[in-house]
Amino acid sequence: MRVGKQFDGTLGPGQTRRWFTFNWPQQWHVVWYVMPTTRRPGAPEVQWDVAVERASADRVTYWITVKNLTGASVNFEGRYAVLS
Repeated sequence: MRVGKQFDGTLGPGQTRRWFTFNWPQQWHVVWYVMPTTRRPGAPEVQWDVAVERASADRVTYWITVKNLTGASVNFEGRYAVLS
């Protein structure tokens, strides 16, 4: 399994924003997740959703929408794991 960080992001209070990452081989099984780097104990900070675009016969683009669930700015990392 291969894991890594694709990007860093910041969202203002209650903000939602979408990022994309492209040129991934279509045969890979890629899992995307978001990890807050701003400490705020006691409640969830972010939620995310992933959409997939088939960009060509052998490449895909992932669209990652992240929402800040707090009333303060949040920093986070966009991370991935290639399972196969």
